[in-house]
Amino acid sequence: MQPTATVLFLCTGNYYRSRLAEHYFNALAAERSLAWRAESRGMRVNPDNIGPISLEALRWLRARGIAVPEPERYPLAVTDDDLGRAALVIAVKEAEHRPYLERLFPSRVERVEFWHVHDLDVATADEALPLLAARVEELIRRLST
Repeated sequence: MQPTATVLFLCTGNYYRSRLAEHYFNALAAERSLAWRAESRGMRVNPDNIGPISLEALRWLRARGIAVPEPERYPLAVTDDDLGRAALVIAVKEAEHRPYLERLFPSRVERVEFWHVHDLDVATADEALPLLAARVEELIRRLST
């Protein structure tokens, strides 16, 4: 089955949470022949990140046998086009991302689903990534019905 719809994961830097969600979602969707694919973007991309994706996200994905495309792309900032093309938009932490969306894309806020997964300034990867993975798995189940 060919992917027909896109879910767009948003986080602040498109380096850690949204990237893990994108890769994990795509791996699960492919296993289930789900007609969805994921992309990810950031609200405020940091040009000082080391490499294209966080080591915490890479370690978590690799530990589960999930391949990351080579070469991995660098973080991308979200655009209005990105938001308009996606069938579903998920911001991974409402308290952090709603203010960005309200300021930068006020007409798009009402169609965004907000989760509550902390960044590394609040929770360790061992705390946050299992919560993020569980939300992605729940989303896959929801989109499978």
